[in-house]
Parts: sequence; C-alpha cells; structure tokens
Amino acid sequence: MIRRATPEDRDAIWAILEPVIRAGETYALDRDMSREDALAYWLSPGHHALVLEEDGQILGTYYLRTNQAGGGRHVCNCGYMTSPAARGRGVARRMCEHSLKLARDLGYRAMQFNFVISTNETAVRLWQSLGFEIVGRLPGAFEHPHLGFVDALVFYQDLTQPA
Repeated sequence: MIRRATPEDRDAIWAILEPVIRAGETYALDRDMSREDALAYWLSPGHHALVLEEDGQILGTYYLRTNQAGGGRHVCNCGYMTSPAARGRGVARRMCEHSLKLARDLGYRAMQFNFVISTNETAVRLWQSLGFEIVGRLPGAFEHPHLGFVDALVFYQDLTQPA
C-alpha cells in the first residue's frame, strides 16, 4: 500500500535515503548530507511525501512537488528511492504509477524529472517504459564518484493525455 509519510516513518525513510545519498551515484545531493537535512528536504512542507509499505515494512518512498512557481506551477516533479533490500521488486514502478495518478488527481498537466543521471540505466529504462520522453540532455552536468562527469537527462510526460 502507498500512503502519506508520517513522523513515525522518519527512521525507515532515512534507512532508504542514506545509502543512496552516501553512494552519490543517482542524486545530486551532498554525499555528507546529515540525517536532519535529508529528512527536511524529503519531507519538506512543499512536498507530498509518501511511502510504499508491505507487511509493515517501508520498501520505498517518494515525493511529489510543484516543479516551478508561477506560470510553471502546472508541472510537477518527483523523487523516488527504494530500499536496497527491495530493489528489483517493482517498487519504483509502483510508486511512479501511483505518482502519475496522484499528479492527475491534483490537477497537474505534466510531470518532469529534472536531473536523471544518464548512467542510472535502470531508472532511464523504467521512466521510458512508463511513457516519459527524454526532452533534454545536460552534457557532463553530474560528477559521478566513480565515472567522472556524466550527462543528466530531463524527462517529461504530458498528463493531459489519457493514462
């Protein structure tokens, strides 16, 4: 089940965020980011923060937020992270499908992923399989800890079309 994150979920969310942040391979977040700063970012008042829970265990978390203010407020943005123990089990797919429905329900007209690291091939394939298009490439925009400077991709999906 996917539900809103609660203050009681903070430890479980941090257990998901920390290894991803520390690895520094898929998110443009400071690898030394503190628990408090990471949770403040993920659970920001401007974010709809959710968790995917199965059998009492939180396997993934995502947020949905307005991507830009003013004339861009009809486009949303999301971030997704999956527990290392749950990778390969369709958790990210389920969260993205949920977020697409939630975005439509909230009245967003499009969803944009601003900075998908090109070497994150699993995510690139997943987003494309869910109807996202690559609409931009930022050459060398991300410094990968092992691969050096790699491209970041911008993904976009029009939500005004039937799901």
